[in-house]
Amino acid sequence: QLQASGGGLVQAGGSLRLSCAASGRYYVGWFRQAPGKEREFVAAISWGGVTTDYADSVKGRFSIFRVDTKNTVYLQMNSLKPEDTAVYYCAASSRVVRVAHEFDYWGQGTQVTVSS
Repeated sequence: QLQASGGGLVQAGGSLRLSCAASGRYYVGWFRQAPGKEREFVAAISWGGVTTDYADSVKGRFSIFRVDTKNTVYLQMNSLKPEDTAVYYCAASSRVVRVAHEFDYWGQGTQVTVSS
């Protein structure tokens, strides 16, 4: 099971840290979906943290890491922009993938709102 948390309202330039409770040795990814837009890939990390992947739009601003002893994957979001506003979801896969439909398990979303 996956459970995302940590969303909220923040001003542009601010930071938020999202958490995803994710048990098991899965490749875990974060996606986001803004109103009227398709769900898009944000970042992902392998079990053990050896492999990470980021969307170009968040490189240098977001960081994904995990603490496997706590079964938790984090998404540290810095220098937030209004266009980062979306519902953020975490998902898990047994493979290293990037496309939403290739992730097997999904948590509920958490809303992130960035005001200008």
